Amino acid sequence: MWKEFRDFAMRGNVIDLAIGVIIGAAFGKIVTSLVNDVLMPPLGVLIGQVDFTNLFITLSGKHFDSLADAKAAGAATINYGVFINNVIDFLLVAFAVFLLVKQVNRFMPKPAEPPPAEAKECVYCKSSIPKAATRCPHCTSQLAS
Repeated sequence: MWKEFRDFAMRGNVIDLAIGVIIGAAFGKIVTSLVNDVLMPPLGVLIGQVDFTNLFITLSGKHFDSLADAKAAGAATINYGVFINNVIDFLLVAFAVFLLVKQVNRFMPKPAEPPPAEAKECVYCKSSIPKAATRCPHCTSQLAS
């Protein structure tokens, strides 16, 4: 059993996955910094310094000036402002990753397309078949040479 586990763990795709997870975590920090330090400040200026984090509903019915006050008092709250912030953060991260991947793909070499195969059309079923075929693989009709 130990040998099977070792063989599984040392297979190329498992190690590739582990490397991908590690690089992905490090890349996540870069993207989060891009969103928090580069994209969010101009966006905050554009939308008028709106801070959603203090938007919440207190389930106890008492009034608190901020979410921190409500948490300090131990009040149960629905923090929909924090949720909105997380949704905006996710959308900005997804958009930043999209832009980054789009730019990286521009510099990747294009795969060479294979030359088109010589083909003809079966006179009976109209399927595309190899030019040298003497019998159609789709309708099994005998073809004239």
